[in-house]
Amino acid sequence: MEPEAVLRLFESVGAIRHGHFELTSGLHSEAYVQCALVLQYPKYAEQLGRALATFFRDLRIGAVASPALGGVLVGHEVARALPPHPDGTPVPAIFVERDANGILTLRRGFRVAPGERILVVEDVWTTGGSTRETMHVVEQAGGRVVAAGALIDRSGGRLDLSVPARALATLEVENYNLAECPLCRAGSVAVKPGSHFVRAGA
Repeated sequence: MEPEAVLRLFESVGAIRHGHFELTSGLHSEAYVQCALVLQYPKYAEQLGRALATFFRDLRIGAVASPALGGVLVGHEVARALPPHPDGTPVPAIFVERDANGILTLRRGFRVAPGERILVVEDVWTTGGSTRETMHVVEQAGGRVVAAGALIDRSGGRLDLSVPARALATLEVENYNLAECPLCRAGSVAVKPGSHFVRAGA
């Protein structure tokens, strides 16, 4: 799947929104990528997962790990598209989620074997924070992160995750700290997508 085709697909379902948004990272932006609007269609989720998996087919991946909630469907579809283990068992898709203190952790009985080769998959990269947290959880559990992937890289290709990293498409989108946001200075109110939250004066 060529990057242009990926972006056309996202645009066709309204998954690339324009306005004034507060991102999960706390940064402000004029654009927001809502992958759920694409992934709600199983056909598209399968296509995107299969396309992303092609980058990592030769890495002998033991398991795919993703941060909840945004990465869960992506990780599931990537794992399904990867070659099975030598014994024929499929590659599992596990995820990390936040506990009561907001810390990402492995739960629900998920386990990582010592030295297991892990691919960390996310829906969108902006600062890479969730991916790095997931990598840390996996490594603390004894796994070895060998690569990372995402559907969309909003960093313009500047993100450094310290492992081989690939995205299906790259967007060059300006992100702003709250104190430097020109949209805020113009009097616009930031909306936090995915909720009804609006921060007055943000």
